[in-house]
Amino acid sequence: MNATLSLASILAEPAWRRPDHLALVEGEQRITFRDLWRQAREQAGALIELGVRPGDRVALMGPNTADFPRAYFAILAAGATVVPVHLLLTADEAEYVLRDSGAKTLICHPMVEAVGKEAAARVGIDCLNPKELAGEAIPAYVSRGPLDTAVVFYTSGTTGRPKGAELSHLNMVMCATVNAFDANEVKREDIALGALPLFHVFGQTVSMNSHWRLGATLVLMPRFDAAQAIELMVREHVNTFHGVPTMYHGLLEAAQNAEELPRLRLCISGGAAMPPVIIEEFEKVYGAHILEGYGLSETSPTATVNQPLLGPKVGTVGHPVWGVDVEIAAAEVRDRIELLPAGTVGEVVVRGHNVFGGYTGRPDATAEVMVDSWFRTGDLGVKDDDGYLRIVDRIKEMIIRGGFNVYPTEVEAALLRHPNISQVAVIGVPDDNYGEEILAVVVPSGPLTAEEVVDYAKEHVARYKYPRRVEFVTELPMGPTHKILKRELEQRYV
Repeated sequence: MNATLSLASILAEPAWRRPDHLALVEGEQRITFRDLWRQAREQAGALIELGVRPGDRVALMGPNTADFPRAYFAILAAGATVVPVHLLLTADEAEYVLRDSGAKTLICHPMVEAVGKEAAARVGIDCLNPKELAGEAIPAYVSRGPLDTAVVFYTSGTTGRPKGAELSHLNMVMCATVNAFDANEVKREDIALGALPLFHVFGQTVSMNSHWRLGATLVLMPRFDAAQAIELMVREHVNTFHGVPTMYHGLLEAAQNAEELPRLRLCISGGAAMPPVIIEEFEKVYGAHILEGYGLSETSPTATVNQPLLGPKVGTVGHPVWGVDVEIAAAEVRDRIELLPAGTVGEVVVRGHNVFGGYTGRPDATAEVMVDSWFRTGDLGVKDDDGYLRIVDRIKEMIIRGGFNVYPTEVEAALLRHPNISQVAVIGVPDDNYGEEILAVVVPSGPLTAEEVVDYAKEHVARYKYPRRVEFVTELPMGPTHKILKRELEQRYV
Protein backbone atom coordinates (compact mmCIF):
# COMPACT_ATOMS: atom_id res chain seq x y z
CA MET A 1 0.00 0.00 0.00
CA ASN A 2 1.41 3.38 -1.05
CA ALA A 3 -1.13 5.52 0.80
CA THR A 4 -0.03 7.28 3.98
CA LEU A 5 -1.98 8.64 6.93
CA SER A 6 -1.02 9.86 10.39
CA LEU A 7 -3.07 10.71 13.45
CA ALA A 8 -0.51 13.51 13.94
CA SER A 9 -2.36 15.39 11.18
CA ILE A 10 -5.12 16.12 13.70
CA LEU A 11 -2.79 18.75 15.19
CA ALA A 12 -0.56 19.46 12.18
CA GLU A 13 -3.44 20.56 9.93
CA PRO A 14 -4.98 23.27 12.16
CA ALA A 15 -1.42 24.44 12.95
CA TRP A 16 -1.21 25.85 9.40
CA ARG A 17 -4.90 26.32 8.60
CA ARG A 18 -5.62 28.51 11.64
CA PRO A 19 -2.25 28.86 13.40
CA ASP A 20 -3.19 31.71 15.73
CA HIS A 21 -6.44 30.17 16.94
CA LEU A 22 -6.48 28.97 20.53
CA ALA A 23 -5.96 25.21 20.63
CA LEU A 24 -5.68 24.63 24.34
CA VAL A 25 -6.47 26.25 27.67
CA GLU A 26 -5.13 24.74 30.89
CA GLY A 27 -5.07 26.93 33.96
CA GLU A 28 -3.19 30.08 33.00
CA GLN A 29 -1.75 28.48 29.86
CA ARG A 30 -3.30 29.52 26.54
CA ILE A 31 -1.61 27.80 23.61
CA THR A 32 -2.27 28.35 19.90
CA PHE A 33 -2.23 25.58 17.33
CA ARG A 34 1.02 26.92 15.87
CA ASP A 35 2.79 26.86 19.24
CA LEU A 36 1.41 23.50 20.35
CA TRP A 37 2.50 21.84 17.11
CA ARG A 38 5.95 23.41 17.33
CA GLN A 39 6.31 22.15 20.91
CA ALA A 40 5.18 18.66 19.84
CA ARG A 41 7.73 18.63 17.00
CA GLU A 42 10.47 19.69 19.44
CA GLN A 43 9.58 16.77 21.71
CA ALA A 44 9.45 14.47 18.68
CA GLY A 45 12.99 15.57 17.82
CA ALA A 46 14.10 14.71 21.34
CA LEU A 47 12.49 11.27 21.13
CA ILE A 48 14.20 10.54 17.82
CA GLU A 49 17.54 11.63 19.33
CA LEU A 50 16.90 9.14 22.14
CA GLY A 51 16.49 6.34 19.61
CA VAL A 52 12.72 6.16 19.11
CA ARG A 53 11.99 4.82 15.64
CA PRO A 54 8.82 4.52 13.51
CA GLY A 55 6.62 1.75 14.86
CA ASP A 56 8.19 1.78 18.33
CA ARG A 57 5.77 1.93 21.22
CA VAL A 58 6.05 4.82 23.66
CA ALA A 59 3.92 4.77 26.81
CA LEU A 60 2.37 7.97 28.14
CA MET A 61 1.13 8.44 31.69
CA GLY A 62 -0.30 11.69 32.99
CA PRO A 63 -3.35 13.80 33.88
CA ASN A 64 -5.26 16.27 31.71
CA THR A 65 -2.61 18.95 31.48
CA ALA A 66 -1.00 20.52 28.41
CA ASP A 67 1.84 18.01 28.81
CA PHE A 68 -0.41 15.15 27.69
CA PRO A 69 -1.44 16.32 24.19
CA ARG A 70 2.03 17.79 23.64
CA ALA A 71 3.67 14.40 24.30
CA TYR A 72 0.87 12.47 22.58
CA PHE A 73 1.39 14.29 19.29
CA ALA A 74 5.17 14.23 19.73
CA ILE A 75 5.07 10.43 19.84
CA LEU A 76 2.87 10.32 16.75
CA ALA A 77 5.00 12.92 14.92
CA ALA A 78 8.05 10.71 15.50
CA GLY A 79 6.19 7.87 13.78
CA ALA A 80 5.82 5.90 17.00
CA THR A 81 2.75 4.35 18.62
CA VAL A 82 1.14 5.83 21.74
CA VAL A 83 0.38 3.52 24.67
CA PRO A 84 -1.73 5.53 27.15
CA VAL A 85 -1.33 4.29 30.73
CA HIS A 86 -4.21 4.59 33.18
CA LEU A 87 -3.42 7.33 35.67
CA LEU A 88 -4.44 5.36 38.77
CA LEU A 89 -2.50 2.15 38.14
CA THR A 90 -0.15 0.76 40.74
CA ALA A 91 3.49 0.07 39.84
CA ASP A 92 2.64 -3.63 39.35
CA GLU A 93 -0.22 -2.80 36.98
CA ALA A 94 1.77 -0.19 35.06
CA GLU A 95 4.64 -2.67 34.72
CA TYR A 96 2.23 -5.15 33.15
CA VAL A 97 1.08 -2.60 30.54
CA LEU A 98 4.66 -1.59 29.71
CA ARG A 99 5.83 -5.18 29.39
CA ASP A 100 2.77 -6.46 27.52
CA SER A 101 2.77 -3.59 25.01
CA GLY A 102 6.50 -3.79 24.35
CA ALA A 103 6.95 -0.10 25.18
CA LYS A 104 10.46 1.21 24.42
CA THR A 105 10.17 4.15 26.82
CA LEU A 106 7.72 5.86 29.16
CA ILE A 107 6.84 9.56 29.26
CA CYS A 108 5.52 10.17 32.76
CA HIS A 109 4.10 13.32 34.35
CA PRO A 110 5.71 14.34 37.68
CA MET A 111 2.35 13.79 39.41
CA VAL A 112 2.73 10.00 38.97
CA GLU A 113 6.51 9.92 38.78
CA ALA A 114 7.01 7.44 41.62
CA VAL A 115 4.79 4.79 40.02
CA GLY A 116 6.15 5.46 36.53
CA LYS A 117 9.80 5.27 37.52
CA GLU A 118 9.35 2.05 39.47
CA ALA A 119 7.41 0.35 36.66
CA ALA A 120 9.87 1.51 33.98
CA ALA A 121 12.87 0.37 36.04
CA ARG A 122 11.41 -3.11 36.41
CA VAL A 123 10.95 -3.38 32.64
CA GLY A 124 14.35 -1.82 31.94
CA ILE A 125 13.24 1.25 29.99
CA ASP A 126 13.69 5.00 30.48
CA CYS A 127 11.14 7.12 32.33
CA LEU A 128 11.09 10.63 30.81
CA ASN A 129 9.70 13.82 32.32
CA PRO A 130 7.67 15.62 29.60
CA LYS A 131 8.66 18.99 31.05
CA GLU A 132 12.31 18.19 30.34
CA LEU A 133 11.77 16.65 26.90
CA ALA A 134 12.88 19.09 24.20
CA GLY A 135 15.09 18.91 21.14
CA GLU A 136 15.37 20.39 17.69
CA ALA A 137 11.94 20.49 16.07
CA ILE A 138 11.50 18.04 13.23
CA PRO A 139 10.16 19.77 10.08
CA ALA A 140 7.13 17.50 9.64
CA TYR A 141 5.64 14.35 11.10
CA VAL A 142 6.93 10.95 10.00
CA SER A 143 4.45 9.41 7.55
CA ARG A 144 2.80 6.11 8.41
CA GLY A 145 0.54 3.61 6.66
CA PRO A 146 -3.22 3.92 7.28
CA LEU A 147 -3.35 0.48 8.90
CA ASP A 148 -0.25 0.96 11.07
CA THR A 149 -1.05 1.04 14.79
CA ALA A 150 -1.41 4.59 16.13
CA VAL A 151 -2.62 3.96 19.69
CA VAL A 152 -2.90 0.91 21.95
CA PHE A 153 -5.66 1.20 24.55
CA TYR A 154 -5.66 -1.25 27.44
CA THR A 155 -9.15 -2.46 28.25
CA SER A 156 -10.43 -2.51 31.80
CA GLY A 157 -9.95 -6.25 32.07
CA THR A 158 -13.43 -7.32 33.18
CA THR A 159 -12.30 -10.90 32.65
CA GLY A 160 -8.65 -11.77 33.13
CA ARG A 161 -5.83 -9.29 32.63
CA PRO A 162 -6.26 -6.14 30.51
CA LYS A 163 -5.77 -6.52 26.78
CA GLY A 164 -4.20 -3.96 24.45
CA ALA A 165 -6.64 -2.94 21.71
CA GLU A 166 -4.66 -1.79 18.69
CA LEU A 167 -6.21 1.13 16.82
CA SER A 168 -4.78 2.24 13.49
CA HIS A 169 -4.24 5.73 12.11
CA LEU A 170 -7.26 5.09 9.87
CA ASN A 171 -9.40 4.05 12.86
CA MET A 172 -8.54 7.13 14.88
CA VAL A 173 -8.59 9.74 12.10
CA MET A 174 -11.87 8.48 10.67
CA CYS A 175 -13.57 8.29 14.06
CA ALA A 176 -12.48 11.85 14.90
CA THR A 177 -13.68 13.00 11.48
CA VAL A 178 -17.14 11.45 11.60
CA ASN A 179 -17.61 12.68 15.17
CA ALA A 180 -16.69 16.20 14.08
CA PHE A 181 -18.59 16.46 10.81
CA ASP A 182 -21.51 14.06 11.12
CA ALA A 183 -22.28 12.71 14.56
CA ASN A 184 -21.74 15.81 16.71
CA GLU A 185 -21.65 18.59 14.11
CA VAL A 186 -18.68 20.34 15.74
CA LYS A 187 -18.26 24.00 14.78
CA ARG A 188 -14.90 25.74 14.34
CA GLU A 189 -15.68 28.28 17.04
CA ASP A 190 -16.76 25.68 19.59
CA ILE A 191 -15.05 25.55 22.97
CA ALA A 192 -15.16 22.11 24.59
CA LEU A 193 -14.40 21.12 28.17
CA GLY A 194 -11.83 18.32 28.32
CA ALA A 195 -12.83 16.77 31.64
CA LEU A 196 -12.76 13.15 30.48
CA PRO A 197 -9.31 11.58 30.98
CA LEU A 198 -7.21 11.90 27.85
CA PHE A 199 -5.64 8.50 28.50
CA HIS A 200 -9.11 7.08 27.77
CA VAL A 201 -10.41 6.64 24.23
CA PHE A 202 -13.60 8.67 24.91
CA GLY A 203 -11.64 11.74 26.01
CA GLN A 204 -9.03 11.30 23.29
CA THR A 205 -11.32 10.86 20.31
CA VAL A 206 -14.49 12.72 21.17
CA SER A 207 -13.11 15.60 23.24
CA MET A 208 -9.62 16.23 21.86
CA ASN A 209 -9.24 14.78 18.38
CA SER A 210 -12.70 15.53 17.01
CA HIS A 211 -12.46 19.18 18.05
CA TRP A 212 -8.94 19.66 16.77
CA ARG A 213 -10.00 17.98 13.52
CA LEU A 214 -11.87 21.25 12.88
CA GLY A 215 -9.51 23.55 14.75
CA ALA A 216 -11.83 24.18 17.72
CA THR A 217 -10.64 24.94 21.27
CA LEU A 218 -10.21 22.49 24.15
CA VAL A 219 -10.27 23.63 27.80
CA LEU A 220 -8.56 21.02 29.96
CA MET A 221 -9.64 20.09 33.48
CA PRO A 222 -7.09 17.86 35.27
CA ARG A 223 -9.62 16.52 37.77
CA PHE A 224 -13.38 16.72 37.41
CA ASP A 225 -15.27 18.54 40.13
CA ALA A 226 -18.81 19.55 39.16
CA ALA A 227 -18.88 22.94 40.92
CA GLN A 228 -15.44 23.87 39.59
CA ALA A 229 -16.44 22.64 36.13
CA ILE A 230 -19.40 25.01 36.09
CA GLU A 231 -17.19 27.95 37.09
CA LEU A 232 -14.58 27.01 34.47
CA MET A 233 -17.16 26.61 31.70
CA VAL A 234 -18.70 29.99 32.49
CA ARG A 235 -15.30 31.72 32.65
CA GLU A 236 -14.00 30.21 29.39
CA HIS A 237 -17.35 30.38 27.52
CA VAL A 238 -17.44 26.62 27.04
CA ASN A 239 -20.38 25.49 24.91
CA THR A 240 -19.62 21.76 24.56
CA PHE A 241 -19.49 19.12 27.29
CA HIS A 242 -18.67 15.42 27.06
CA GLY A 243 -19.10 13.12 30.03
CA VAL A 244 -20.47 9.95 31.56
CA PRO A 245 -23.82 9.87 33.42
CA THR A 246 -22.33 10.40 36.88
CA MET A 247 -20.68 13.63 35.66
CA TYR A 248 -24.03 14.94 34.42
CA HIS A 249 -25.56 13.95 37.74
CA GLY A 250 -22.85 15.97 39.48
CA LEU A 251 -23.52 19.01 37.27
CA LEU A 252 -27.21 18.84 38.17
CA GLU A 253 -26.46 18.80 41.90
CA ALA A 254 -23.85 21.58 41.64
CA ALA A 255 -26.22 23.77 39.63
CA GLN A 256 -28.34 24.30 42.75
CA ASN A 257 -25.60 26.47 44.30
CA ALA A 258 -24.13 28.01 41.15
CA GLU A 259 -24.40 31.75 40.56
CA GLU A 260 -24.33 31.30 36.80
CA LEU A 261 -24.58 28.34 34.44
CA PRO A 262 -22.74 27.82 31.15
CA ARG A 263 -24.58 28.21 27.87
CA LEU A 264 -24.15 24.74 26.46
CA ARG A 265 -24.81 23.99 22.79
CA LEU A 266 -23.77 20.36 22.61
CA CYS A 267 -23.67 17.67 25.31
CA ILE A 268 -22.56 14.10 24.61
CA SER A 269 -22.82 11.17 27.03
CA GLY A 270 -21.27 7.73 26.79
CA GLY A 271 -19.47 5.09 28.81
CA ALA A 272 -22.57 3.86 30.65
CA ALA A 273 -26.34 3.90 30.32
CA MET A 274 -27.83 7.37 30.81
CA PRO A 275 -30.99 7.31 32.97
CA PRO A 276 -33.76 9.18 31.09
CA VAL A 277 -34.58 11.15 34.24
CA ILE A 278 -31.14 12.82 34.12
CA ILE A 279 -31.64 13.82 30.47
CA GLU A 280 -35.00 15.35 31.36
CA GLU A 281 -33.70 17.25 34.40
CA PHE A 282 -30.56 18.43 32.62
CA GLU A 283 -32.58 19.94 29.80
CA LYS A 284 -34.76 21.79 32.33
CA VAL A 285 -31.78 23.17 34.26
CA TYR A 286 -29.21 23.81 31.52
CA GLY A 287 -31.46 24.18 28.49
CA ALA A 288 -29.36 21.65 26.59
CA HIS A 289 -30.30 18.17 25.40
CA ILE A 290 -27.88 15.33 26.12
CA LEU A 291 -27.10 13.19 23.08
CA GLU A 292 -26.29 9.69 24.26
CA GLY A 293 -23.86 7.54 22.31
CA TYR A 294 -22.30 4.11 22.48
CA GLY A 295 -18.91 2.62 21.80
CA LEU A 296 -15.91 0.72 23.12
CA SER A 297 -12.14 0.96 23.04
CA GLU A 298 -12.21 -1.57 20.21
CA THR A 299 -14.42 0.75 18.11
CA SER A 300 -12.27 3.88 18.43
CA PRO A 301 -14.73 4.39 20.39
CA THR A 302 -17.86 5.72 18.67
CA ALA A 303 -20.23 3.18 17.11
CA THR A 304 -23.58 4.95 17.49
CA VAL A 305 -24.87 8.26 18.81
CA ASN A 306 -28.06 10.30 18.83
CA GLN A 307 -27.25 12.64 15.97
CA PRO A 308 -28.67 16.18 15.61
CA LEU A 309 -29.52 15.61 11.94
CA LEU A 310 -31.54 12.45 12.61
CA GLY A 311 -33.15 13.63 15.84
CA PRO A 312 -32.55 12.19 19.32
CA LYS A 313 -34.66 9.54 21.01
CA VAL A 314 -34.37 9.35 24.80
CA GLY A 315 -33.55 5.88 26.08
CA THR A 316 -31.55 4.97 22.99
CA VAL A 317 -27.96 5.48 21.83
CA GLY A 318 -29.07 6.61 18.39
CA HIS A 319 -27.92 5.43 14.97
CA PRO A 320 -24.56 4.19 13.66
CA VAL A 321 -22.06 6.90 12.77
CA TRP A 322 -21.14 7.46 9.12
CA GLY A 323 -19.45 4.46 7.49
CA VAL A 324 -20.23 2.03 10.32
CA ASP A 325 -22.71 -0.86 10.48
CA VAL A 326 -24.26 -1.84 13.81
CA GLU A 327 -26.60 -4.83 14.00
CA ILE A 328 -28.03 -7.33 16.48
CA ALA A 329 -26.86 -10.94 16.34
CA ALA A 330 -27.80 -14.14 18.14
CA ALA A 331 -25.61 -14.13 21.26
CA GLU A 332 -25.71 -17.90 21.69
CA VAL A 333 -24.37 -18.57 18.17
CA ARG A 334 -20.62 -18.14 18.56
CA ASP A 335 -19.05 -19.56 15.37
CA ARG A 336 -20.81 -17.20 12.97
CA ILE A 337 -22.85 -14.00 12.92
CA GLU A 338 -26.58 -14.67 12.72
CA LEU A 339 -28.35 -11.32 12.40
CA LEU A 340 -31.71 -10.80 14.10
CA PRO A 341 -34.69 -8.64 13.06
CA ALA A 342 -35.70 -5.34 14.67
CA GLY A 343 -37.33 -5.71 18.06
CA THR A 344 -35.27 -8.76 19.03
CA VAL A 345 -32.74 -8.63 21.88
CA GLY A 346 -29.31 -9.98 21.00
CA GLU A 347 -25.61 -9.15 20.99
CA VAL A 348 -24.57 -5.83 19.45
CA VAL A 349 -22.09 -6.37 16.60
CA VAL A 350 -20.12 -3.68 14.75
CA ARG A 351 -18.17 -3.45 11.52
CA GLY A 352 -16.62 -0.50 9.71
CA HIS A 353 -13.66 1.85 9.61
CA ASN A 354 -13.70 2.17 13.42
CA VAL A 355 -13.09 -1.50 14.31
CA PHE A 356 -9.67 -2.27 15.80
CA GLY A 357 -6.97 -4.48 14.33
CA GLY A 358 -6.80 -6.90 17.25
CA TYR A 359 -5.40 -7.39 20.74
CA THR A 360 -1.64 -7.10 21.21
CA GLY A 361 -0.12 -10.59 21.22
CA ARG A 362 -3.50 -12.30 21.66
CA PRO A 363 -4.67 -13.84 18.37
CA ASP A 364 -7.04 -16.23 20.16
CA ALA A 365 -8.75 -13.41 22.07
CA THR A 366 -9.02 -11.44 18.83
CA ALA A 367 -10.57 -14.42 17.03
CA GLU A 368 -13.19 -14.76 19.77
CA VAL A 369 -14.54 -11.26 19.17
CA MET A 370 -13.93 -10.89 15.41
CA VAL A 371 -16.30 -13.18 13.51
CA ASP A 372 -17.20 -12.79 9.81
CA SER A 373 -15.65 -9.28 9.87
CA TRP A 374 -17.99 -8.26 12.71
CA PHE A 375 -16.81 -7.24 16.19
CA ARG A 376 -18.80 -8.89 18.98
CA THR A 377 -19.20 -6.24 21.69
CA GLY A 378 -20.41 -8.40 24.57
CA ASP A 379 -23.36 -6.03 25.00
CA LEU A 380 -27.02 -6.90 24.66
CA GLY A 381 -29.13 -4.53 22.62
CA VAL A 382 -32.22 -4.12 20.47
CA LYS A 383 -33.02 -1.95 17.44
CA ASP A 384 -36.45 -0.45 16.89
CA ASP A 385 -38.23 -0.09 13.55
CA ASP A 386 -36.65 3.34 13.03
CA GLY A 387 -33.11 1.99 13.47
CA TYR A 388 -32.46 3.45 16.94
CA LEU A 389 -30.31 1.20 19.13
CA ARG A 390 -31.08 0.62 22.79
CA ILE A 391 -28.43 -1.02 24.96
CA VAL A 392 -30.06 -3.51 27.29
CA ASP A 393 -26.98 -4.42 29.36
CA ARG A 394 -23.61 -6.13 29.34
CA ILE A 395 -24.04 -9.84 28.72
CA LYS A 396 -21.82 -10.52 31.74
CA GLU A 397 -23.82 -8.14 33.98
CA MET A 398 -27.21 -9.64 33.18
CA ILE A 399 -28.77 -11.25 36.25
CA ILE A 400 -30.55 -14.59 35.87
CA ARG A 401 -33.01 -14.92 38.75
CA GLY A 402 -35.06 -18.10 38.84
CA GLY A 403 -34.59 -18.56 35.10
CA PHE A 404 -35.68 -15.00 34.23
CA ASN A 405 -33.29 -12.48 32.69
CA VAL A 406 -33.01 -9.22 34.63
CA TYR A 407 -31.16 -6.25 33.14
CA PRO A 408 -29.64 -4.04 35.88
CA THR A 409 -29.79 -0.83 33.82
CA GLU A 410 -33.57 -1.16 33.53
CA VAL A 411 -34.00 -1.51 37.30
CA GLU A 412 -31.54 1.35 37.94
CA ALA A 413 -33.42 3.68 35.58
CA ALA A 414 -36.66 2.97 37.44
CA LEU A 415 -35.16 3.50 40.90
CA LEU A 416 -33.47 6.78 39.92
CA ARG A 417 -36.90 8.35 39.52
CA HIS A 418 -37.39 8.09 43.29
CA PRO A 419 -36.94 11.61 44.71
CA ASN A 420 -34.66 10.41 47.53
CA ILE A 421 -32.34 8.22 45.44
CA SER A 422 -29.28 10.07 44.21
CA GLN A 423 -27.40 7.14 42.68
CA VAL A 424 -27.88 3.39 42.46
CA ALA A 425 -26.10 0.31 41.17
CA VAL A 426 -27.90 -3.01 40.77
CA ILE A 427 -25.91 -6.26 40.84
CA GLY A 428 -26.58 -9.97 41.15
CA VAL A 429 -25.51 -11.94 44.21
CA PRO A 430 -25.49 -15.75 44.62
CA ASP A 431 -28.68 -17.28 46.01
CA ASP A 432 -29.39 -20.92 46.89
CA ASN A 433 -33.03 -20.78 45.78
CA TYR A 434 -32.97 -18.59 42.67
CA GLY A 435 -29.37 -18.90 41.49
CA GLU A 436 -28.96 -15.14 41.71
CA GLU A 437 -30.73 -12.52 43.77
CA ILE A 438 -31.03 -8.81 43.00
CA LEU A 439 -29.18 -6.30 45.17
CA ALA A 440 -29.56 -2.53 44.91
CA VAL A 441 -26.69 -0.43 46.31
CA VAL A 442 -28.19 3.01 46.94
CA VAL A 443 -26.81 6.48 47.61
CA PRO A 444 -29.77 8.30 49.22
CA SER A 445 -30.40 12.02 48.86
CA GLY A 446 -32.93 12.13 51.69
CA PRO A 447 -34.63 9.94 54.33
CA LEU A 448 -35.03 6.45 52.93
CA THR A 449 -35.46 2.88 54.15
CA ALA A 450 -34.74 -0.40 52.41
CA GLU A 451 -38.44 -1.25 52.57
CA GLU A 452 -39.31 1.98 50.75
CA VAL A 453 -36.81 1.17 48.01
CA VAL A 454 -38.27 -2.31 47.53
CA ASP A 455 -41.86 -1.03 47.55
CA TYR A 456 -41.02 1.65 44.99
CA ALA A 457 -39.34 -0.88 42.74
CA LYS A 458 -42.35 -3.21 42.97
CA GLU A 459 -44.52 -0.42 41.56
CA HIS A 460 -42.26 0.28 38.59
CA VAL A 461 -40.77 -3.04 37.43
CA ALA A 462 -42.04 -6.60 37.05
CA ARG A 463 -42.16 -8.80 40.14
CA TYR A 464 -39.15 -10.87 39.11
CA LYS A 465 -37.04 -7.72 38.60
CA TYR A 466 -37.31 -5.78 41.86
CA PRO A 467 -34.40 -5.95 44.35
CA ARG A 468 -34.94 -8.17 47.38
CA ARG A 469 -31.89 -6.72 49.11
CA VAL A 470 -30.86 -3.08 49.58
CA GLU A 471 -27.59 -1.65 50.88
CA PHE A 472 -27.01 2.05 51.58
CA VAL A 473 -23.67 3.78 50.95
CA THR A 474 -22.47 7.38 50.99
CA GLU A 475 -20.85 7.00 47.58
CA LEU A 476 -20.37 4.44 44.84
CA PRO A 477 -16.87 3.37 43.77
CA MET A 478 -15.89 5.07 40.52
CA GLY A 479 -12.95 4.99 38.14
CA PRO A 480 -11.20 8.05 36.70
CA THR A 481 -13.78 8.24 33.90
CA HIS A 482 -16.49 8.43 36.60
CA LYS A 483 -17.99 5.08 35.63
CA ILE A 484 -19.41 3.05 38.50
CA LEU A 485 -17.10 0.12 39.29
CA LYS A 486 -19.56 -2.73 39.74
CA ARG A 487 -16.76 -5.24 40.13
CA GLU A 488 -15.80 -3.59 43.42
CA LEU A 489 -19.40 -3.80 44.61
CA GLU A 490 -19.55 -7.47 43.65
CA GLN A 491 -16.37 -8.14 45.62
CA ARG A 492 -17.83 -6.28 48.59
CA TYR A 493 -21.28 -7.87 48.71
CA VAL A 494 -21.02 -11.23 46.97
